[in-house]
Amino acid sequence: MVLVCGTRPELIKLSPLTRYLGDDCAIVYTGQHYDDSLYGRIRADLPSCGRFRELGVTADGRGAQLGKAIGAVDEALADFSSPVVLVQGDTTSALAGALAANAREIPLVHIEAGLRSHDRAMPEEHNRVLIDHLADLCCAPTRLNHRNLLAENVSPSRITVTGNTVVEALSAGLPPATARAELLNARGLRRDEYVLATFHRPENVDDPDRLAEILRELGRLPLPVVLPLHPRTSRSVQRFGLSRLLIPLLVLEPQAYPSFLALAAESALLISDSGGIQEEASVLKRPVVVVRRSTERPEISGVFGTLVPPGPRIGTETDRWLDDVAGHRERLRSLPSPYGDGSASRRIVEAIEAMFPAERGFTAPAHRPSGG
Repeated sequence: MVLVCGTRPELIKLSPLTRYLGDDCAIVYTGQHYDDSLYGRIRADLPSCGRFRELGVTADGRGAQLGKAIGAVDEALADFSSPVVLVQGDTTSALAGALAANAREIPLVHIEAGLRSHDRAMPEEHNRVLIDHLADLCCAPTRLNHRNLLAENVSPSRITVTGNTVVEALSAGLPPATARAELLNARGLRRDEYVLATFHRPENVDDPDRLAEILRELGRLPLPVVLPLHPRTSRSVQRFGLSRLLIPLLVLEPQAYPSFLALAAESALLISDSGGIQEEASVLKRPVVVVRRSTERPEISGVFGTLVPPGPRIGTETDRWLDDVAGHRERLRSLPSPYGDGSASRRIVEAIEAMFPAERGFTAPAHRPSGG
């Protein structure tokens, strides 16, 4: 089985599958995320798999990168005998993997299928729709995602609801309580007495006025704000001359996944434009203010999170969640995550076995772990 990916979130979410499959899988990594601060640490923590190939695809512009990635993945797939190709999510690398598999008439599985923002200004929306309609098997995390696919006339025989592998990735990556306390002490932080924020989406950080508005709102919040600074955001801050707006914030380098989860789990609140953090908040049982114009994960809206545009509503919604931090923590703890019970990897592999039996090139692991 060949897993095609190219970004840090994909590596994180695919890690439970690589752990589950062991030497029966290979990773083809396009290099879409090439910044060492995003990639180097997570690569070192990846479970071992049969093979790991880096393609080093970088380019200026999404179209150029997609074109190069398709060609590079196509060439890489020639080295695998009758593979099943898996792609995760909605990145340029996922679309490149899907198109390369389709061109070679290789069975294609889309993990995290059926997410829809219904926002055509979002490049990822185009990617996820295209991948879903190319895929032979769509692994939908939730029933809502399943309904989205049916509404687009994807055959029910091509869809299975699996949950999301983020639940397993988070369970494996979250440090124990003692280690989380030590990390907070090292940063001078106290549980439930700080806000954790992340921003990286082009709609927010590529616009100088919007980025300035977000940073100003973060600087006005009543609790300390911890901001692991994404390389893209850092470049924008420098380019737009906004460094002064970082002064009130505790700015950190991009965090290794376990360290980030520790900070998230102990925070009073998350503020972010990340899709993955919306999912992680529902597993960690922390509230999240989502600063975007739209979301493809409405399952958490009004439960674990609130969608707001850049501007004063960031402060308004933050104040609402900070009115009773301990009470909100206790209430959210009893709510199930919409992304499943931690058995997504097992369900994905079982669905692949059923759809692509051995004669089509997929051999299941001989010894599987008992859990997901």
